[in-house]
Amino acid sequence: MNKKVNLHRVSIVIPNYNGVDLIRENLASVVKAVRNRKNRICEVIVVDDASTDGSVSLLEDKYSQVKIIKHRINRGFSSSVNTGARSARGTILCLLNNDVSPSRDFLVYVLPHFRDQSVFGVSLHERGYGWAKASFAGGYIVHEPGVESRKTMDTFWVSGGSGVYRRDYWMKLRGMDEKLFKFYWEDVDLSYRAAKRGMKLFWEPKARVVHEHESTTSRRFSKRKMRRMQERNQLIFIWKNLTSPILFRKHIFGLLKRMSRHPGYLLIFLSAIRKLRLILKARKKEVKEGKVSDEALFSRF
Repeated sequence: MNKKVNLHRVSIVIPNYNGVDLIRENLASVVKAVRNRKNRICEVIVVDDASTDGSVSLLEDKYSQVKIIKHRINRGFSSSVNTGARSARGTILCLLNNDVSPSRDFLVYVLPHFRDQSVFGVSLHERGYGWAKASFAGGYIVHEPGVESRKTMDTFWVSGGSGVYRRDYWMKLRGMDEKLFKFYWEDVDLSYRAAKRGMKLFWEPKARVVHEHESTTSRRFSKRKMRRMQERNQLIFIWKNLTSPILFRKHIFGLLKRMSRHPGYLLIFLSAIRKLRLILKARKKEVKEGKVSDEALFSRF
């Protein structure tokens, strides 16, 4: 078993869109981590999502060791990550946003978890944040950070901005659902699908990174628009993944209650319902392939 672990190699995938200043600020720490052989990093891939700010020029001039993949048109976060994952040579994927700065030994404490073949992903320890917990309340699936801890914890989801994944299972799940989630809830969706199939998710406190949250999306969208996208994607996530008949009935009741109390929420509902055909197709797959009940997953937290 240990011999197999030693064969693991890590591909770091960094999505980028007009983040030239973030690359300038954070990529140096990634390079330092690459030099630490204990991290077992075999490559760093930056997927540029049609930037117009000189990001690619900076990478080509200053970071010749980085593999650059260029999108001709802007396709969104999920698509960029999937592009990087498909091109990766490593058996392990490490996703880092361009606003994340890792510690020099951040993967040393992560790789041992993958001795267990049932481990799909490990979330890194972002300073100020703990593991992720979830609950089903008022007909909705909600999640929030758990308290920071010194011990490894089960986590509801593994962060797509600072998380490590088993690549073969990622490919089996077909990665992030870029048709339904360009960003927001895309990593929760991927983690939930893995957990429903019996895979394990952890948060590792010794794997430290610093993450300046939403430093990229806040430049492109107003807070109001980001909040609406979050609420819409929460609905899409529930409709796609909540397969328990009992809990889904509770969701319908909660949805009607929310729309009656907050008329503006109708716009969120209408925005989500436009994707109903894709949602129902994806839901059919989740009903067929899920092995663990929704109730069992929530009971862990």
